[in-house]
Amino acid sequence: MKKRFLATVMAAGLVLGMTACGGSQTQSTTAAETKAAETTKAAGSEAATTKGSEAASSEAASTWKPTTTVSIVVPAGAGGNTDLSARVFAEYAKRMTGADFIVVNANGAAGSVAANQVRSAAADGHTFLYGHNLVNVANIAGVTDYNYTAFKLGPTFALDPAQQFYANPEKYKTLDEFIQAAKANPGKLKACTEVGAYTYYELLAFEKIAGIDLDLVDVGSNSDKIAAMLSGQVDLMPGAYINCKDYLEAGQFVCLGAPTKERYELIKDIPTLTEQGVNLVYPNCEFSFYFPKDTSDDVIAWYDQLVKKMTEDPEAKEAIAKVEMMPYYLSSADSEANDEKIYNDIKQIADDLAK
Repeated sequence: MKKRFLATVMAAGLVLGMTACGGSQTQSTTAAETKAAETTKAAGSEAATTKGSEAASSEAASTWKPTTTVSIVVPAGAGGNTDLSARVFAEYAKRMTGADFIVVNANGAAGSVAANQVRSAAADGHTFLYGHNLVNVANIAGVTDYNYTAFKLGPTFALDPAQQFYANPEKYKTLDEFIQAAKANPGKLKACTEVGAYTYYELLAFEKIAGIDLDLVDVGSNSDKIAAMLSGQVDLMPGAYINCKDYLEAGQFVCLGAPTKERYELIKDIPTLTEQGVNLVYPNCEFSFYFPKDTSDDVIAWYDQLVKKMTEDPEAKEAIAKVEMMPYYLSSADSEANDEKIYNDIKQIADDLAK
């Protein structure tokens, strides 16, 4: 499989920057209080609020409850959608339970810094990993030797549609214009990503289905990718809506399309790639809780009940919408089945491209 990037790859192994939905590249621990982004209307579609059957563990009342501060380990810096949605959960979890929650930003090495921190933590319910797809993609990329099965899955809390493709409107106004330019200049148009992470396989799949060859470059964090776009260093950027919305509204970015199965209310004005003749549907960013493997069923049931309650609460739902995401509940059992599907889907992309 091809691997092309600007950033230096250390000889000792693949040492990456952030996973796809983060902010800066520092590691920090921050308090649970969050001020959600003050923008746009609520994400709308109530259908996204609750999905999937409830696990048996969430039907019975749990006897467990936190006895000390809970650490939510986030594989990203502050300010991205992973971080912001984790802070929404932390704030409303404290309101609903009285327990203290803090967000611990621990990005690096395709999410494996955060993942390893949680794997080695006590399996007592007071530490969990929060994120999407990261442990699966890192394994597929060969960064780690484990995937979601190294954890005990908790519930899923929020959804962000698969990252959309953004370009400079002075260069390309439509998806077709971009594809035609890429075909006329094979290997010349630059697309920013994190090699071996979520957007990397998204772009590889896009190349194959669109019949184009791009120069995939690793430019760093989300803020670095946006800077590269604004300065004209790159031609295409996969991005989360929360990070690109202001630039889209200001006319600095144009969205070429979303690799989603449907138009979500959150991005209802953005056409899907399939609508435009590029049959690419990529896994959404579905934000789940990953606990140390030996965590008890009673702990998982407590979080199941809390997340279900929170994603049904009107005020909490509005707070999630304010960070440009959708409340999305899956029980722990359904989250595990969903992670298995996502792992197999992305692995299939990687395997097909390796042939």
